[in-house]
Formats: sequence, C-alpha cells, structure tokens
Amino acid sequence: MSELLKKLLEHPPVITDGAWGTQLQERGLPVGACPDEWNLSHPEAVESVAKGYVEAGSQVILTNTFGANRLMLERHGLGDRVEEINRAGVEISRRAAGGRAEVFASIGPSGVLLMMGEKTPAELEAAFVEQAQALARARAEAAVIETMSDPNEAVLAIRAAKAAGLVTAACMSFDSGKNRDRTMMGTTPEQAAEALTRAGADVVGANCGQGIEGYVAIARRLKAATDRPIWIKANAGMPQIVDGKAAYVMTAEEFAEYVPQLVELGVAFIGGCCGTSPAFIAAIRRRLGR
Repeated sequence: MSELLKKLLEHPPVITDGAWGTQLQERGLPVGACPDEWNLSHPEAVESVAKGYVEAGSQVILTNTFGANRLMLERHGLGDRVEEINRAGVEISRRAAGGRAEVFASIGPSGVLLMMGEKTPAELEAAFVEQAQALARARAEAAVIETMSDPNEAVLAIRAAKAAGLVTAACMSFDSGKNRDRTMMGTTPEQAAEALTRAGADVVGANCGQGIEGYVAIARRLKAATDRPIWIKANAGMPQIVDGKAAYVMTAEEFAEYVPQLVELGVAFIGGCCGTSPAFIAAIRRRLGR
C-alpha cells in the first residue's frame, strides 16, 4: 500500500467530496456545456466548489477533470487543450485544498463504446495515457477512475494511471438490472472487483448510478470480492421531476443515515455523487462524530 493510502487510512473511513456537475450547474454552467473548460474560463467558480467541500470536512477532494480526455474534449472543439485543462484542474483543487485535503484527479469514461467498435482499445488507452500523464505532471497525488460501465475500459484507464505513477482508485457505476446491481454492460460487483483488482487498482469502488440505500448491498459484495479498500460515492437518491425539472430530493441528513451501515461493512472512503453538496459532507462528518 502506498504511503498516501497508509496515511489516509490510519483513521477510516476517509470522507471524500460530493457532486461537481450539479454544483457547477448551480453556479451557471449550462446544460450540455463542457464542465472541464470552466477550469480555464471560470476558475473562481470551480475553486468555490472545491473549497466548499474542504470547509465541510472532506479529507479527499477531486478535480474538475472528469471529461478531460481527448475523446470527450473533441466533442467541444477542445481536443488540443488536454494538457492545459487538466493542469488547471489540478492546480485549482490543490489551491482549494490548501494542505487540508488530499487531491485525487478525476478520470471519467471516454464517451465511446468499445463493443461498438467506435474506437480501438489502443486508441482509448492512448487518450487515458495522455490525460493521466498531464495530471501527473500537474502534481496530482492520485487518480480516481469513476463512473465506468465497461470493465474493459476501466482496465485501460487503470493501466494509464498506474503507468503515470498515480495511486489509483477505480469505480464502476451500478445502475442496471432488476436490482440495480449491474453496470450498463451487465457487470456484477464481483466481476468488477475482480477485474479492477487484477488490473492493479489500489482502491476499488462504486459511484453514481443510484442512491446510497442501494449502494449498501453493492459495498458488501465488493468488499467480499477484493482485498482492496472500498470507495463509495452514491447519488442523493434518484432524481424526481419537480416543476418540470429533474431534481434530487433526498436531504443531507437522510443520506447520512446510511453511513453507519457503510462503516460497519468496512468501507474506507465515503462521499457523495450527483445531487450531493457540501451540506451532505458536513452531515457525514457529524454522523461519524467528527
């Protein structure tokens, strides 16, 4: 285990951060716009998201680089700004952390499906290598590969992050199947844990896709299938239509009620995903008695 993880896991669970996308939308990010580009055009807004989590008690915060791989950025005409956007994302979060939290750089999906032949595995891996190297040069302390549906794509991203020398957490999103216990590609928690562990992930987990109540069972199954620390970042329930718009209605206190179950299971990293905010992180901290 790396020295970074040893330090963080001296007193588990580690409190991570919450949602970024919905927080940026609250600050004016238009639906369909490129969140990662805001690292360049709206750095103050991005930093305010990160600072909010640090002040709420996050011990680990992410970077606004979820979609900052070349394949995703090309959709917005930004394929030539991979280095610049990732560097700015790390710098913003490091500045917000101010030594009070560790920074894990976010690496999200490529946006293309391997099974459809849209790109080759080599092309996907090259995109992840480019992003991971940029994050490492910007002095990210670690990477979290998140919201993955295809374990084959996740493995390519893990290889890229490890080659860049980054401590690596890898997370799948379980949002499909009768019991919401499979990824969009049909992968079970056990299959995911095995693939991510074999690929060299230092931490294995799940994020997004469903509310925290469903991730208690997922966490139990992941824990039983790997010897790696478990990372869970669930949504604030499932979105509901309120006044014609999708909204997350679960409160921070309702979310935090499930934290003791995750702690009992031995989950090492606990935070939130879509619909959560600094208030959710503060509620988690209170529930842990900190």
